Amino acid sequence: MSNHVPFGLTVLLLLEFSSRAVWAQPANGFFEIQVVDAQTGRGIPLIELETVDNVRNITDSAGRIAYAEPGQSGESIFFTVHAPGYRVPKDGFGIEGLRLTIEPGGRTEVRLERINLAERLYRCTGRGLYRDSVLLGYDTPLKHPLGSAQVAGQDSVMVAPYRGKLYWFWGDTNRLLYPLGLFRTAGATSELPANGGLHPGEGVNFDYFVGDDGFARAMAEVDNPEGVVWVHGVCTVDSDEGERMVTHYARRPGLGDPYEQGIMVYNDEREIFEVAAVFPLEETWRMLQYHPMRFNDCGVEFLEFGSPYAATRVPARMEAVVDPGQYKSWSCVDLATGEPRRNADGALDWQWQDSPPITPKDELEWLAAGLIEADEAFYLPVDVEDSGRHVTLHSGSVYWNEYRQRWVMIAAEITFDDESPSLLGEVWYTEANSPQGPFEKAVRIVTHDKQTFYNPCQHPYFDDDGGRVIYFEGTYCNTFTNSPATQRYNYNQIMYRLDLSHPDIVAAFE
Repeated sequence: MSNHVPFGLTVLLLLEFSSRAVWAQPANGFFEIQVVDAQTGRGIPLIELETVDNVRNITDSAGRIAYAEPGQSGESIFFTVHAPGYRVPKDGFGIEGLRLTIEPGGRTEVRLERINLAERLYRCTGRGLYRDSVLLGYDTPLKHPLGSAQVAGQDSVMVAPYRGKLYWFWGDTNRLLYPLGLFRTAGATSELPANGGLHPGEGVNFDYFVGDDGFARAMAEVDNPEGVVWVHGVCTVDSDEGERMVTHYARRPGLGDPYEQGIMVYNDEREIFEVAAVFPLEETWRMLQYHPMRFNDCGVEFLEFGSPYAATRVPARMEAVVDPGQYKSWSCVDLATGEPRRNADGALDWQWQDSPPITPKDELEWLAAGLIEADEAFYLPVDVEDSGRHVTLHSGSVYWNEYRQRWVMIAAEITFDDESPSLLGEVWYTEANSPQGPFEKAVRIVTHDKQTFYNPCQHPYFDDDGGRVIYFEGTYCNTFTNSPATQRYNYNQIMYRLDLSHPDIVAAFE
């Protein structure tokens, strides 16, 4: 007897596994397709359904598509499904997709099995966040479900809890008026969940700072009009006047070397960052970076931060952050030889010192030269699925987690391995007993097939269930790839959540 399954039967089995039809009253003539996470039952954003003639439909933040193509009523249409992080059944020809009969007013639900450890929740920024849900007549959690402040795209979020609210800042911001948008930092506030804000599983209601034209306005004031202004390391510090919000800034031509850099302080009356100190351009590490967190060392409050490792620190006071001489790095470099320094017992002698921080690249070179052993590295976690491979983490954040009782890191990997799904789209979880490390193992929690997801940032003020569930977001785009941009999602922020009681995480670190 042959084990071959006929193609027609394979398709029927695929449809039965993947979707079920539910007929409802007509909703403006649309056929509703909702793609949901089989594990949670929640709608999945960023799922692409493409017809044979290459018409792409992409689910909104609730996992819905409002499908309406003239002339297709009653017709069976095949959709190829592209679902990064989810498993899509294949038919007898190996094609990942499903066939649906289009009926205006009807709906179908497609259930997909999640591969990612983290669950994709919603798009945070841009236009049309709940476009299809609105077209279908559904209520949504946001007060502006189609977007606000005319923002079409935003790069790399920085967040700081400040004076009872969350303050959000982004890099370059796109608008639909013209290809060139805002390049001097956009900003918004939101209420903390404990103070009336949305639960982070539902979304974030942003109140943008806008100009007279209604578009997001500049939040970083620098006299010279040349170049973009990017901010890094937004955080709060103590001062004689009370809590102040500060950030590092760089005025630059783009990714090139900056024209100017230093520290800004937030003016609460004017609601804008103003220059407080200009740093020498040769200072490349004595500066606030990425997502500083607080750490009390022997009664002194420090800000610790890095890219992504917490390898630099400065006292959490205004007079310290504006003084380059107060920044120190976590290092074991002998300044006389440039090689790793060891103590009398032969162990690497790590301490806070006045020199650039150690990087993964440094440790890889030391390993190759035989100057350190693999188990002495602080910044070269190994892939738990491939113990012979070090994961090179590019950017992210480190925060204390009550549930794990450890310092946890969410970070993006940079890799030029042709076998990797993406160059800068793989997101990893790792943890350590100290904010400096060592970080010995890492678990992949999100994949972005042939797309980029950079500068991920965890939001510890969103932690659920005592830190068991954590939330993070990052910038989704096709930068550094040869892939086409994903309509509406490209160059925007996407929120994920991760359950730290997942068996794969527990097994990796217990």
